[in-house]
Amino acid sequence: MSSLIKIPKSSSGANEMSSNPMTNPALWQALEAELVYIQDRSGKYLSFYGDLGEELAIEPEDIIGFFPEQSLKPASPDAYDERIKRVLERKIPEQCYCQFEYKGQTFALELVISPILPKQKQATTVLVMGHPLQDNDLSLINNSALPTHPDPYQKLLTKIARKIRRTLNLETIWQQTVDSLGEALQVSRCLMIAIGPEQGYLDVKAEYCLPYCPSELGSRLIPQEEPLWQQALNQREPLIFEQLLENSSQVQSNLIVSTFYQNQRNGLICLQQCDRSRYWSPAEIELIQELADQVGTAIAHATLYQELEQATLAAEEASRLKSDFLASTTHELRTPLNGIIGFLKLILDGMADDAEEQQEFLEEAHKSALHLLNLINDILDIAKIEAGKMDLELGAVELAELFQAVDNFTLPQAQRKHLEFRSKLPSTLTPIVVYGNYQRLLQVMLNLVSNAIKFTHEGSIVVNAEIVKKKIHHQNQEFPGHVKVSVTDTGIGVSLDKQAKLFEKFVQVDGSHTKAYGGTGLGLAISQKLVEAMGGQVEFYSMGEGLGSTVTFTVPLEQMPVIKTAKA
Repeated sequence: MSSLIKIPKSSSGANEMSSNPMTNPALWQALEAELVYIQDRSGKYLSFYGDLGEELAIEPEDIIGFFPEQSLKPASPDAYDERIKRVLERKIPEQCYCQFEYKGQTFALELVISPILPKQKQATTVLVMGHPLQDNDLSLINNSALPTHPDPYQKLLTKIARKIRRTLNLETIWQQTVDSLGEALQVSRCLMIAIGPEQGYLDVKAEYCLPYCPSELGSRLIPQEEPLWQQALNQREPLIFEQLLENSSQVQSNLIVSTFYQNQRNGLICLQQCDRSRYWSPAEIELIQELADQVGTAIAHATLYQELEQATLAAEEASRLKSDFLASTTHELRTPLNGIIGFLKLILDGMADDAEEQQEFLEEAHKSALHLLNLINDILDIAKIEAGKMDLELGAVELAELFQAVDNFTLPQAQRKHLEFRSKLPSTLTPIVVYGNYQRLLQVMLNLVSNAIKFTHEGSIVVNAEIVKKKIHHQNQEFPGHVKVSVTDTGIGVSLDKQAKLFEKFVQVDGSHTKAYGGTGLGLAISQKLVEAMGGQVEFYSMGEGLGSTVTFTVPLEQMPVIKTAKA
């Protein structure tokens, strides 16, 4: 049976549909359209054309001007009405399978619902085209997204969740999530994204990707630069984003769902369709949300387990290093102590041949005592730093006075080893005054210069200072710049792979060096902590073994000195 009904005339008496293609049955027959009708936002039928056969003879006069629930109506009116409203709001056509009822008859239809877009106006009507389903197509109804039917994804959710819960490996959880979702929902790409500190960046940790899509694995995304990701971080609900323009990632439809644990977001699951625009059904969104809850918990547990593993390994390594340190330090303390006892014993036993030799024994004993004192001071300092009890009184320190004290103490050491020793200050008309603690700055410089002398057999040691005009802040104070002090030597150097360990407490880069040169190996670690407490930083440079090294540290300027120009 074929029927054609025009929309009723407007109040002005004009036939609004007189020029509408819907008035021409031949048009729809040429398109082989079996069912075409127009509805408004409320679901009222405005026009109807149907050629559904004798068994589905629909009388247009029973439909035009009526709401679906009063005439030709869907079996799930709420879901159908929601779909119409969504099409109008998003302005994107949707395809669906629905059961309809008419005068006691029940039948299944495949429909495509499209928005009608008037010029410069909001869409208020939809054009629906479709055809009846045959008996062998009725299974499609069971897979439709209408909420009145059983959830087809429950078994899938249970299967994926069980697989994720079997492991505490974070990488495995990420990969199983994207693989399972990507295959189940037949998306172009599925990404598992980790959130960086303070949500400053996002890292793509795992990916399911079809061959025709470029890989995003390993990418770092900056939310501040991409509104899509910033919006995903600002809301709890799933984010659906349609990309209608050409883009480098070939993404047309995005669905982003956050994973949470105890109300803390700990990841993002992103599903992307690259080959076409996609409608994400309520069942699909519900599946991903429920899975995201499972994934969020799994991520939290795996992260905690990973942190516990790392903490256990770190504790074991710290215990081993401290044991090695104590064994080495015990040896270091015993050596000068034996020297003191030995030389004093010689004097007490009258083994000195004359007053001059006795004086030599006393000097050697005194030298060993000073060495022992330095070792004990290092141990006490690191103990204070570990306990957080290193309190420093900071104030004005003249750099020239500091350099002179270092020269007086270390120049004789360098001369005994036939090393060239030079120190140089910037040329200024006014004194260079830094902000720090005199005794601790002296300790740092003596540590660095003494190390340079100890590990240099030939060549030179150069101590240099440079003024940097860059404002810095420390302890709520602003300083006009800082001084960068460098100690450069031509000594044994350090290989590139071992330099990172130089500043670790209780770590000695090379045990053979410790035995050969002595010392606790705490000098750089102590120096770094002292300099940081005074608002500076320490850095180490070496091109490798046998190529010398340079250690630098910075300290804030109390005031900017007047720099001497070439003319001055």
